[in-house]
Amino acid sequence: MTGAEEALAPLDPVGGAAAPAAGRPGAAAWTVLAVLCFVYVLNFLDRQLPSILAKPIQDDLGVTDGQLGMISGLYFALFYCVLAIPVGWLADRTNRVKVLAFSCALWSAATAACGFTTNYPQLAAARMAVGIGEAGGVPPSYAIISDYFPSGTRGTALSLFNLGPPIGHALGVAFGASIAAAYSWRLAFVWVGVIGVVTASVVWLFVREPKRGRLDAEAAAPAAPAAGPGGFWATCRMFFTHPVLLRVALACAATQFVTYAILNFTTLFLMREKGMTLNEVAVWYALLIGLGTGAGMYASGRLIDHFAPRAKTAFAYIPAIGLALAAPLFVGFVWAPSWPLALAFLALPTGLNYFYLSPAVTLVQEEVRPDQRVLAGALLLLVMNLVGLGLGPTFLGAASDFFRASHPDNSLQMAFYALTPFYGLAIALFFWLARALKREMLTT
Repeated sequence: MTGAEEALAPLDPVGGAAAPAAGRPGAAAWTVLAVLCFVYVLNFLDRQLPSILAKPIQDDLGVTDGQLGMISGLYFALFYCVLAIPVGWLADRTNRVKVLAFSCALWSAATAACGFTTNYPQLAAARMAVGIGEAGGVPPSYAIISDYFPSGTRGTALSLFNLGPPIGHALGVAFGASIAAAYSWRLAFVWVGVIGVVTASVVWLFVREPKRGRLDAEAAAPAAPAAGPGGFWATCRMFFTHPVLLRVALACAATQFVTYAILNFTTLFLMREKGMTLNEVAVWYALLIGLGTGAGMYASGRLIDHFAPRAKTAFAYIPAIGLALAAPLFVGFVWAPSWPLALAFLALPTGLNYFYLSPAVTLVQEEVRPDQRVLAGALLLLVMNLVGLGLGPTFLGAASDFFRASHPDNSLQMAFYALTPFYGLAIALFFWLARALKREMLTT
């Protein structure tokens, strides 16, 4: 069957799209992947807009660095992480595409509402609503992709899907900063929200729900429980007692503590302490974040598809090596006396910091049964984001407020320096994961 024929193939009797030949995803799979990636672009763009537009928001509403860290970190993450668990359980038992479409519409409407806020409590409430909607965004997408792409191609497919954050952040920087410079920060929120509602309608109407596990008949996860329904508590218990799943979640959480703190304050840091303007941010930082992070996401996925079949420890060593190379360059970025030099130092860490995500998602999707994939993905995100997204920006914002008294002109620089030890913690946790993977390889 050709790619074009597969795109037109009818649904099978269970409600999923016709399965392509093993190992050869067809046109329908790539089309769905493109749509889901665009949804992820909007997901991350909406998530990062407050940090991208931090300076004009601070000037208009008078919020502090600590308050900014709370709305982009803890306030958002509490709803996003906790609600992802019941939403993931629901999606494992219902139509994952419909759950994704409804969630996209909800977070987009809440994003638009951010543009109409007039004070900090209103903005905080709107960001909480965005977190509620985004709880149903990423985990269903992981599972849908895993039922369109067979093992051996999932690393690449999920790495392409994970281009959503860098593209979303880059577009947010370019689009949001340009709109804020030309009009106002409020209009950027409204426009992005409207685009998201339209995209949700496209997902609802045109993306087909694939049959669960249709590509896993001969490649069932060896470490997953052999039988029994994927119940809510059973899956939660399995996840947090499974050495590989627990360790990959903790390693990613430590990594995201660093990456989300950097993402949420770099724009403000470049403008306030390095002298960049909004228009310069919209061009140079947007290019760096889009190309650098995107290259890291894609390269790590390709490396996983190449090395993991030979040695499963690649799921741990590839992220660890990336972080070890990134750490000293990150220190150079913080130290640099001018923004051009700072961006030069930041170029490689921007990609290397994200060598963890595609390997982690691929590993979790292949360790569990098909009927546990959405909930397992949600549990991974719960640990990652509750620690990383919830505490990383909150820590950095609070540290900046703490250093303001003694370093009024470079409080964010001092806060960024305080972030560097977490690189070492993340690297150590990935080596801990490698030990569990070695033991698993010896027992299977």
